[in-house]
Amino acid sequence: MNLSLILSIITIICLVLFILIQPSIQIGKIKLQSFWVVTLMGAISILLFTPISLETLQHMMTENKGMNPLEILTLFISMSVLSIALDEVGFFKMCAYMATKKAKKSQFALFISISIVVSILTIFTSNDIIILTFTPFICYFAKHTKINPIPYLVAEFIFANTWSMLFVIGNPTNIFLASRFDISFMDYFQVMALPTLVGGIVATLLLLLLFRRSLQQPFSYSHEIEQQKMNPFLTLICLIHLLACTIVLVISAYIDIEMWIIAFISAISLTLIMAIIGIIKKDKWIIKVYQRAPWSLIPFVLSMYVLVLALDQGGMIQSIGRIFNTICQTKATTIYVYGCTSYLFCNVLNNIPMSVLFENIIVSAQPLFLKESIYSAIISSNIGAYFTPLGALAGIMWMSILRNAQVKFGFLQFIKYGAFISFIVLIATLSVLVGII
Repeated sequence: MNLSLILSIITIICLVLFILIQPSIQIGKIKLQSFWVVTLMGAISILLFTPISLETLQHMMTENKGMNPLEILTLFISMSVLSIALDEVGFFKMCAYMATKKAKKSQFALFISISIVVSILTIFTSNDIIILTFTPFICYFAKHTKINPIPYLVAEFIFANTWSMLFVIGNPTNIFLASRFDISFMDYFQVMALPTLVGGIVATLLLLLLFRRSLQQPFSYSHEIEQQKMNPFLTLICLIHLLACTIVLVISAYIDIEMWIIAFISAISLTLIMAIIGIIKKDKWIIKVYQRAPWSLIPFVLSMYVLVLALDQGGMIQSIGRIFNTICQTKATTIYVYGCTSYLFCNVLNNIPMSVLFENIIVSAQPLFLKESIYSAIISSNIGAYFTPLGALAGIMWMSILRNAQVKFGFLQFIKYGAFISFIVLIATLSVLVGII
């Protein structure tokens, strides 16, 4: 076993341990999330002590194959800015507030209302933003109405990570894998529409089955819950930008403009308009938006590219590719093998590193059923996020929010619900993929 492989494996083990034991690191008055610090240190070690050159790294970061890592990050950060801006002006909280008002005294109606709102907003924004926005509201609402928050929190997390499959912009992993294999917005949607719909229906039925007793209990709406304030003018501007960006992304392949450029221009336009309005109104909307942007994703993703380079140099990727090629001789076998293995890797590496790894495995293996292997990995990168909290960065941050809100929901409890629901939804969606692709 060479040094590149050893260092990459050590980094992955340390990443998992830190996520479980020490999710944040305190350096003086600065608090940092450990997941990106650990991977960055591992990447630096690999670059210092192995033959991987800076020229090789630079070529990988700037290559013209699909979208390169820098363009992918630009697309995701830009879409995050559009989504966070909507949250800052009060749109998401108002949607959640209206959903709870419509429910009256029925927990079942409340569950359905919140689930629909989360699902629809996830489709047009991003799973991570919705999870980080709605979780505090659900904790706050449950505390004041004295209802069990767990059914709503679990449903929110599962729906956000299921409906994020529908559009390519719903999850960074969708963006990464689709762009690396030159899959357009519409081509992606045409394949993923039915698996996402079936996954959403199956997830809903399983959640209603699991929480049926809890949802039968009535609740009293508390007048202590404040009506959420929303800035109508800024909300309109943000919605116009998000919808216009989404529409242009849909037709991007036909007008020959890259998706990252569309998202970047939309984010810059919104930034300039909100900055001007902020100066006039003496408000710091746009500063708050950029403070909340997921900047930690940049060192994390770039560092994971270095780790994958090390695994490639160590021969691990080629070995996995050869094993897969031996097994995957039919369409169905390819879908289930790539889908189930990426689902498991997702909860060892986290879904973004898993996507980077599987992109290289697919390229190395050149499977007989290329399209099937790509979409299987995309499905698993979303659904695998709710098997364990390690499956996605959103899961790690979600658990942290619950701890701060004093909601008792541990690692094993997450797995109890997540393993049961995610595996059934995974098999259902992969089975649909077998039938349509």
